[in-house]
Amino acid sequence: MTYNVHVEKFPGQPLAVVRRQASKPQLGGVIQQACGTVWHAIRAQNVKGGRHVAVYLDDVMNLEVGVEVDAPFSGAGEVVPSPLPTGEVATTTHFGPYQKLGDAHEAIHRWCEANDREPLRPCWETYGHWVDEWNKDPSKIRTDIYYLLKA
Repeated sequence: MTYNVHVEKFPGQPLAVVRRQASKPQLGGVIQQACGTVWHAIRAQNVKGGRHVAVYLDDVMNLEVGVEVDAPFSGAGEVVPSPLPTGEVATTTHFGPYQKLGDAHEAIHRWCEANDREPLRPCWETYGHWVDEWNKDPSKIRTDIYYLLKA
């Protein structure tokens, strides 16, 4: 797949998240379980949720996994508020199975190297709202990937 990497100003986004650590093989299951935990908490507070987000805090796979929220979230147990940062980002969109998301991350790193830009942590993936069509055609699954850029 060819990736169109571009720079944009990210406005920030409030999230409700849980903190997790996972190895690459565990990642999919950890993210699914964590999203379920967060949805349960925000529904209990009648907070409207948006898309799922996985925030990679470092290379060790310390994560914040959760949901975009459109109202203040006070937290509930292990589910806490945590905003995505504001700033300049390199971003691209991946269409296809989640197992191939590494290709999109690599594309951003190659773009940064070619354009003399330095990616910073955190980076994050925002997952499109699931539609039934994706069950039949996983090539249409949408995930947006973002990396903060050093000024």
